Amino acid sequence: MVEELVAAAVTVVCAGAVYAMAAARVVKQYERGVVFRLGRLTPAVRGPGLTMIVPFVDRLRKVNMQIVTMPVPAQDGITRDNVTVRVDAVIYFKVVDAAEAVVQVEDYRFAVSQMAQTSLRSIIGKSDLDDLLSNREQLNQGLELMIDSPAVGWGVQIDRVEIKDVSLPETMKRSMARQAEADRERRARVINADAELQASRKLAEAAQQMEDTPAALQLRLLQTVVAVAAEKNSTLVLPFPVELLRFLERATPPGRVEEGDAP
Repeated sequence: MVEELVAAAVTVVCAGAVYAMAAARVVKQYERGVVFRLGRLTPAVRGPGLTMIVPFVDRLRKVNMQIVTMPVPAQDGITRDNVTVRVDAVIYFKVVDAAEAVVQVEDYRFAVSQMAQTSLRSIIGKSDLDDLLSNREQLNQGLELMIDSPAVGWGVQIDRVEIKDVSLPETMKRSMARQAEADRERRARVINADAELQASRKLAEAAQQMEDTPAALQLRLLQTVVAVAAEKNSTLVLPFPVELLRFLERATPPGRVEEGDAP
């Protein structure tokens, strides 16, 4: 009798252990567990830690709640100003409602990826090339709104969308390079013309000053001679104005009469 009781107790313990092993599930900190009981969704979502289900009756499906980084494949499109471009992007999203992500959509990752590709092509067609190159922040916000609208019903929240790269045809790159070069040349000519204007004004003021003070012209001539001589040229051509001779003649004192000469 005792042996039978011991055997029955061992059998119960073994059955309990097998049941516990079959019923025990571990949900990680970044996961949530969705339980289907005979095909019907149970209202309670299992949190992280050890949880128990009914073996052969319940089915636990774990949903990752971390932020997912998903690259959007490069999409070919034509911008509003008829330029062919190739644009790729990256999308950051996370599941905020595990039950909705499992029940409302078959594969929420694939659904978000397809929606992102479609929205990216739509953004390309509605934008100009200049917007794609220089106004990406506004395009990122518009792309995020387009993807987030249907994703809300799937229990998914779009955290951020970023356009990574815009590839242009080689002919367009050369055209843009020529445009940039022409713009830089135009600005260089404007700066050079402005410098010439300022220099002409200064030269006019200097000429007026020299006209009022003739000696300044001679000093300027001597400075020019010194500057040219500093280059160590073998031949130096020096213009000698008649005004300088007259200036030197006026500056020279009259000759003294030698002693013994007749007055």
